[in-house]
Amino acid sequence: MNTSHTLRAATPQDLPAVVGLIRELAEFEHLAHLVVVTPESLHPHLFGPRPAAEAMVAQVQGQVVAFALFFTNFSTFLGRPGLYLEDLYVQPAHRGAGLGKALLQHLGALAVERGCGRFEWSVLDWNENAIRFYEKMGATVMPDWRICRVTGDALAAMGRR
Repeated sequence: MNTSHTLRAATPQDLPAVVGLIRELAEFEHLAHLVVVTPESLHPHLFGPRPAAEAMVAQVQGQVVAFALFFTNFSTFLGRPGLYLEDLYVQPAHRGAGLGKALLQHLGALAVERGCGRFEWSVLDWNENAIRFYEKMGATVMPDWRICRVTGDALAAMGRR
């Protein structure tokens, strides 16, 4: 396998590939039924006047085969911003070539450069390969924390004034 790769910030031209990778990730996580994103719906959130997130892509032989989508969060305890990795995905054919490691290291360096106090992400409890990989990279899987989520009708009800 060719292990030569290029990491770079995503551009609007990458959106179809990024959305394709998001769909692949959702299939892998058995969550494809939740995916509604399109290149058009993602564009303003990555490249509009007030971007909510950023993305990096990894290319092999000119093809986008991996991505990381991340955003800034904030720690009140540290009084500093943090970097939150929403999604990291490497196509199966390119796993083991160092792309995931390179993306994580790049984002870790970006967090340091930006003065972040933390670099965080979530992992599904059944994804043992990812958990081992993240721990090998120096991450601590936080056993006492659970994600809370409100979506759809529950979010609409919560948001009523």
